[in-house]
Amino acid sequence: MAANDLALDLEELKHLQSIAKRPRVLSLISSEIRNLEKASNNVASVPSSQIPAPVPTATKEIYKPSLNYVSVSSFSWDQDNDKVKIYLSLEGVDQEKMETDFKPMSFDAKFHDVHGKNYRFSLPKLNKEIVPEKCKMLVKPTRVVITLVKASKGNWLDLHYKEDKFKPNLDKEKDPMAGIMDLMKNMYEEGDEEMKKTIAKAWTDARSGKATDPLKRYT
Repeated sequence: MAANDLALDLEELKHLQSIAKRPRVLSLISSEIRNLEKASNNVASVPSSQIPAPVPTATKEIYKPSLNYVSVSSFSWDQDNDKVKIYLSLEGVDQEKMETDFKPMSFDAKFHDVHGKNYRFSLPKLNKEIVPEKCKMLVKPTRVVITLVKASKGNWLDLHYKEDKFKPNLDKEKDPMAGIMDLMKNMYEEGDEEMKKTIAKAWTDARSGKATDPLKRYT
């Protein structure tokens, strides 16, 4: 019996002793009090090193099934010089059941148990850098508003990062002109009829040796 339990039993017996009147009852209570006092002294005299430590029980791992998410495809966005606002058409979102993850170049939001489904809206690579600690999400009855604070002021052409197709590929070490030719090809595809004629003539001249720089015709 633990020392704390012995102390509580002694206190109760002493209380009964104070209100008991019959000699036989008093004798029985007194005898039990003496027995408990001896047991209490014995427990107190046992070194703590001899008291067996509780055996740890293995923690049962709780199985959590992976969740399935429906991508939020219906949204719109606008911007000013300092921030971008994204509007998700999602009704019935509980603010207590959503997760957000703002990072300098990405954003991820999960909405759980929305009319029995889990939804997700993610931008894995943003057009430009944001300030995560200043970004926020506001839940309204019929939509969710996400505010992304721009790290640098200016206009975004798109939410998603897009590599500049007009930037020449200078990594092609075997053919130094390959990057320039890629640039000309892109400009030809994007240009008007006059541009296409100019670039076509530049290609012809470059191949025939009449021009050493294929970009001179349109720079």
